[in-house]
Amino acid sequence: MELNQYLEMFIEESKEHLQACSEHLLELEKNPEDLTIVGEIFRSAHTLKGMAATMGFEDLADLTHKMENILDAIRNSKIKVNAEILDVVFESVDHLEEMVFDIADGGDGKRNVQATVEKLKRIEAGEPATTDTEETTAEQEVAAAVVATELEQPAQRLELKLSYDDFEKTVILQSSEQDFNAFEITVFLREDCLLKAARVFMVFEILEKNGDVIKSSPTVDKLEEEQFDSEFHVAFISKESAEDLQKMLMKVSEVDRVVVNKISQDVFVTKATAIDVPVEEVQSQPAVQETVTAVSEEQPKTAAAKNNNKTGHASSKTIRVNIERLDILMNLFEELAIDRGRLLTIAGDVNHGELNETVERMSRTMGDLQNIVLTMRMVPVDTVFNRFPKMVRQLSRDLNKKIELNIVGAETELDRTVIDEIGDPLVHLIRNSVDHGIESPEVRRAKGKPEEGTVELRAYHSGNYVFIEIEDDGAGINREKVLAKALSKGIVTHEQSLTMTDKQINELIMASGFSTADVISDVSGRGVGLDVVKTTIESLGGNISIESTQNVGSVFSIQLPLTLSIISVMLVEIENEIYAIPLSSIIETSIIRHSDILNAHNQKVIDFRGKVVPLVFLEEIFEVPRAVQNDDGFHSVVIVRKGDKLAGLVVDSFIGQQEIVLKSLGNYLTNIFAISGATILGNGKVALIVDCNALMK
Repeated sequence: MELNQYLEMFIEESKEHLQACSEHLLELEKNPEDLTIVGEIFRSAHTLKGMAATMGFEDLADLTHKMENILDAIRNSKIKVNAEILDVVFESVDHLEEMVFDIADGGDGKRNVQATVEKLKRIEAGEPATTDTEETTAEQEVAAAVVATELEQPAQRLELKLSYDDFEKTVILQSSEQDFNAFEITVFLREDCLLKAARVFMVFEILEKNGDVIKSSPTVDKLEEEQFDSEFHVAFISKESAEDLQKMLMKVSEVDRVVVNKISQDVFVTKATAIDVPVEEVQSQPAVQETVTAVSEEQPKTAAAKNNNKTGHASSKTIRVNIERLDILMNLFEELAIDRGRLLTIAGDVNHGELNETVERMSRTMGDLQNIVLTMRMVPVDTVFNRFPKMVRQLSRDLNKKIELNIVGAETELDRTVIDEIGDPLVHLIRNSVDHGIESPEVRRAKGKPEEGTVELRAYHSGNYVFIEIEDDGAGINREKVLAKALSKGIVTHEQSLTMTDKQINELIMASGFSTADVISDVSGRGVGLDVVKTTIESLGGNISIESTQNVGSVFSIQLPLTLSIISVMLVEIENEIYAIPLSSIIETSIIRHSDILNAHNQKVIDFRGKVVPLVFLEEIFEVPRAVQNDDGFHSVVIVRKGDKLAGLVVDSFIGQQEIVLKSLGNYLTNIFAISGATILGNGKVALIVDCNALMK
């Protein structure tokens, strides 16, 4: 096995630690006196450094170490937090993120960060050198004292941790005759270590490159299954020294302490010739000749005591699963769900007691399984949103603007595949709001606005969709300027412009190559961005709309499908065609008289609980041919909702509720109005799924 097998885990953990650093740095900027926040940042950086060193990414480890020195000085009150220091630390975190993303893309993680390193060194050197030297010397003296104490203790105090059979004793004896050293190594993992098996693997990887492992306690199988507390023992033969082995093993992330005992060869000579001596006597012999102990930098004094007093360890409650495996699981379950629908139909036709009972029980079990399968893929949008506070902070500094970012609904869940794609479009939209939307403090004062602008990023569920909105209280869209630019670029003709609505003019800013920026900057105004946003969102089956009022602000609203492959729907019938309406969009169903229908602004409406609700006749929308016109004086209506808007979908009859598998219409049937997909029913027929949101624009 190679370390590359743990690369994906390293990348994910590194991203989490860097995100934690960014969030805590933003907190520290607001509360510069709170050293507990610095401690949290230091711990994340320290763990990241160890992981990077273990995986062989020295540049990443080195930069993290330089940043860690500054954080250590701050938490020990040697350096006082100020804006300049925070800027450099933020800059370091940005470089670290670039390195990790480069590694994720198959690179080596190397970046030219010399300028940042020099800044970190200057900050560190700005403090009295004697303080740092004295502290370092004191720490070295403590560490030396620990090792010296271990070495000075009589050998009788230390006992062999492992028992050896005759073969193992012979192997060690013969190895010693060939100038190999025999060691017993005890490794203590940190109490908060979540992936113990991974750390054990990394320890064995180092050992196997530098010698031979004779045995371990617990056994390798139990170590792989994490059936141990926080420490394990290894018998090892190598030509390396005890000190070098200790240093190598301490580079493994989340290793708290390493004790390397050099075994006296005389013990094995004696025991090899006296095979009948009980194991208890072997363990009681003065066996240890040399001991090297190392303790993690993070907890140099208390770690040993904690490990000695520890009686239990909480096992990990989470695992990382490749998204492709979830895709395969989802596809298999979709086929199972289709077969379930078919089986329910057959059972209803046969009407056999035991068959009906078995099918009902199986259906309940599959319902529970379905909930688990669907929720496994759902991820909070917070995983995307959490990158933006730091980005807005930096943009506001670059543009000399005062901007507050508010995040609402970060707990809203979305399918993982959509989460992976939505990040870049949101970056474009937020940059657009910060650069084009929010005015400078001077302009805002002149308009009677607060100097500090506000950008709100919010997410919420509506029906079978998730809406993500970016709202700012900035200048809004200058329609005259947009229209003039569109005419000059040839995006629209003069004749077209005469009949365009405000909404259509707003959406011109998403045309390819369109930009209203007077000055091209690093933030926006390069003529690309919003057209890419629109293309990406539409490729995910969503759409984007813009509402803007000049000098008041703008709202960019993104509608995204949950992409849940299995949804609950209400099946309805129009003539001989069956349609599925997502249950999450439905408020209720109703039967109305023809005389209840009113006309308002050339639109047929009804009075629904005191509200005027427009009617949408699906037979007209989908051009359903009728053999005989239905005129019994009644209409079946499905009341659906999109945000605060209501609409009544008029159908012929209701069939009933059912869970169906959502299937794409494929590449040949893209952009079909008001149809979001199709499904295969239990009787083998195909039903189209109605996109209620498209009908309520």
